[in-house]
Amino acid sequence: SISFCGGYRRARGRQIRARTAPAITFGHSKAHRPDLKQLLFILTMSADGNVPVAFRCTDGNTSDSVTHVQTWETLRAVAGRSDFLYVADSKLCSRENMDHIDRAGGRFVTVMPRSRLEDAQFREWLQTHTPEWSLVWDRPNPRYSDGPRDCWYVHRAPLPSMEAWSIVWVWSTLLTLRQHARRLRNIAAAIEEFERLRQRLASAKTRLRGAPEIDLQIKLIVDRHHVGRYLKVRRVVREEHVFKQTRRGRPGPDTAYRKITKRRFDVQWSTDEQAIAYDRRSDGMYPLMTNDRKLSAAQVLQAHKGQPMIEKRFEQIKTVHQIAPVFLKDEGRIEALFTLYAIALLVQALIERELRQAMAHEAIEELPIYPEQRQCAHPTTEQVLRLFSLAERHQLRQHGRTVQAFNLTLTDLQRKVLALLGVPASTF
Repeated sequence: SISFCGGYRRARGRQIRARTAPAITFGHSKAHRPDLKQLLFILTMSADGNVPVAFRCTDGNTSDSVTHVQTWETLRAVAGRSDFLYVADSKLCSRENMDHIDRAGGRFVTVMPRSRLEDAQFREWLQTHTPEWSLVWDRPNPRYSDGPRDCWYVHRAPLPSMEAWSIVWVWSTLLTLRQHARRLRNIAAAIEEFERLRQRLASAKTRLRGAPEIDLQIKLIVDRHHVGRYLKVRRVVREEHVFKQTRRGRPGPDTAYRKITKRRFDVQWSTDEQAIAYDRRSDGMYPLMTNDRKLSAAQVLQAHKGQPMIEKRFEQIKTVHQIAPVFLKDEGRIEALFTLYAIALLVQALIERELRQAMAHEAIEELPIYPEQRQCAHPTTEQVLRLFSLAERHQLRQHGRTVQAFNLTLTDLQRKVLALLGVPASTF
């Protein structure tokens, strides 16, 4: 989602040059800016080098789940066949999307959402059984040299999905640690907010005096930290009793008193240890579903692991290419501008693919392409362009005639990169 600052009252899907322009409107903001209107930037990449192969721009309130059929049909038209493997996130996992691809002879791999019955059944089965996990990868920790190893396991579920398609469960050891730590952080953060809410309610100057207002605050805290399963929170009423004399004067043995009862709201919570233990049993596990029964469980995992690279491309288009903010008013021109960004992303991906494949072919593990000639194992287009940013060629001209040309002298590293890219130095 690309956010826009402005009203854009005319951008409601009007006709521009005999075609419908996308509507700039409110929708589910992946940038966490629900106050801004947006457009949807839809991108599809190939597994070979993460190269963009399809792009389109659509209305800002379009749901992700309804975009896959049109995207898949576009890819089939471009490829001229339908037997390619289409990999997507859980938005693909709807009966309409999967049936359309399967009936047309296509293949897909998708993440099964937590709302599916098969997911709940497997997690319940895990409480008393241990699956036969098969180790696929055993790699060093990607962040810390002394950290736990990054191990990935797969297990093909004995029962298929309700559509009779294969389900492959994936288990990551590092993901297990992250999910458990995140759960503890969320519970601790929620308890801290409940403590502050309790102090507010106990204050004599509190403005939270109504039960609906307090219930709303409790719900906001629970939803913000996703702890509805782990913390049982309830609003209670505490009574404070104060005794006062019925008449004025110094109290004596026959003085009568009356009891004044003040009611104050309070918040109580308790931790559901059973729910925490239940979910911890399946930490780091998630299901994948595919209609290709010829793929092994390891191949299904390997196909899905490349899918998150699409997020890297989206990050680059927002940071490196700086697609936002957009200083245009006409939505037709905005769509054209987005197309140019998609072409720029395509060129960037092709440069990276060409250079990295050439490095693998020449058995070159690293290039000193970073600043201060630091080594780089996976060069990016940004670093390649930076390497040639100071390359200049000057011409001394007088009365429209070239007197002398000062040609460019390439460094050894620049010549090496050009050779790996297949660009002759003379052409450059």
